[in-house]
Amino acid sequence: MAVLGAGAAAAEPLWFDGGRPSAQAWQAVDILAAAAEDGLDARDYDAEGLRRAVADAADGWAWADEDVAQLDIALTAAMQRYLTDLRFGRVDPRQVHANFVAPAADGFDPVTYLYAAVLERRLPDAVRRVAPVLPLYANVREALRRYRILARDPSGIAPWLAALPRPPQRKLEPGQAYAGMPVLMQRLVALGDLPAATPVPLRYEGALVEGVKAFQRRHGLAEDGVVGKATLEQLDVSPVARVRQIELTLERLRWTPLLQGPRMIVVNVPEFVLRAYEARDGRVEVKTAMKVIVGSALDTRTPLFDEDMRFIEFSPYWNVPPSIARAETIPKLRRDAAYLRQQGFEFVTGNGQVIPTFAPEYLDAVLRGEMRIRQRPGPSNALGDIKFIFPNNDNIFLHHTSTPRLFGKDRRDFSHGCIRVEEPVVLAKFVLQDDPEWSEERIRAAMAGGVSKTLRLREPLPVVIAYSTVLVKSDGMVYFFRDIYGHDTLLDAALRQPARSGQPSLAQQKGRDTRY
Repeated sequence: MAVLGAGAAAAEPLWFDGGRPSAQAWQAVDILAAAAEDGLDARDYDAEGLRRAVADAADGWAWADEDVAQLDIALTAAMQRYLTDLRFGRVDPRQVHANFVAPAADGFDPVTYLYAAVLERRLPDAVRRVAPVLPLYANVREALRRYRILARDPSGIAPWLAALPRPPQRKLEPGQAYAGMPVLMQRLVALGDLPAATPVPLRYEGALVEGVKAFQRRHGLAEDGVVGKATLEQLDVSPVARVRQIELTLERLRWTPLLQGPRMIVVNVPEFVLRAYEARDGRVEVKTAMKVIVGSALDTRTPLFDEDMRFIEFSPYWNVPPSIARAETIPKLRRDAAYLRQQGFEFVTGNGQVIPTFAPEYLDAVLRGEMRIRQRPGPSNALGDIKFIFPNNDNIFLHHTSTPRLFGKDRRDFSHGCIRVEEPVVLAKFVLQDDPEWSEERIRAAMAGGVSKTLRLREPLPVVIAYSTVLVKSDGMVYFFRDIYGHDTLLDAALRQPARSGQPSLAQQKGRDTRY
């Protein structure tokens, strides 16, 4: 097959030999038909129409040279679009509130890549290499396969056909009687949280309680065995809905920048967890993980973006953001001037003069933008005793907190947007592990010193604020988290828009009656 060049028309058909489809044409339509295995939609590539067309061409069904050429062009365009979607995703991240730069091509050109794969007769292997190389991607892809089987299996769907009865006293606790026991057990068995041979107990107890705990653990809920409102909501989510949730996660993984260097920090917002990674020789190792508190879903959501951490500030000042000053701090100071001293606040003028005393006119100056309020280092400081800085337009950073009790909550969206970390010393050790001057003792001393000190990192460290409501952990189990910010809903709507490229189906291109 002679090819004029990348993006140019082929001197000879790419997918035909002697007017009949080649073996690679069949491989191509098989690949397009299996697009759902990666969470893509085969209809986007007219997979069924192309399969029928290739079959007709193979049967020699009244195909003129111009028809062969048209089919060759259509199959090429579909494969190029498929490769582009698989590599880069189908939606611009910024369209769905993810401030990530669209994935860099890194030299990948779907046209050139496709032609080389076909000419070298390695199409299936070449396609497999286009998908993200993240271990998490492969694991989530496998989860999609498992849940899609469950969603198609009548025995898997059956437990969701009957409504799960509500407990008589709003929640089901161990030891209580419950009319919905059989349905509850069916769902837990179908999901793999309860062995299939478990007998139905007379009361809610024993293995059934343990099955509920396993389910709660996989869904970011309090692992207490009590079936309350939150647990019931998650139990009501069918495998069909989980399939879509996993598909959305695969789409996000195509454009979330998770492997930017040998070391990085990733915050998964809906999971309320931070992980610090090291990547070596294609393997990703979690060095530490900890709970975090993120922005409130109601009005102060933590934005999604990636930046490099460049500084650590020990015993930091907290410069109260104007929005918080207007809504919270100033009203409290108007009611009680002593609040200034109690909380360690002070006023700072535009030229840097510090005023530790209170006067009503200072509040008006803050509202006019002529002064600001800041909180001195100390036990009451909202940032705790350490701040991890990765400069960004939203002024978001990681920090400790003076209210660690909130880490005991299962749902932890309480902040004004910044991210509070449960174990700041552990995180600081990871960040500074290549700097022998900063031992744990020195880190703790700087945090407790009460004197603000900013340290510039020797090497910037990538930080990604990500959003994934599905995760496959090292135990091989699939974990689901609530879509607290509605980002999955937004992404789902974006993906359901009409075909993004406007590529017509093969039948539309031919413009006449066919067997398609």
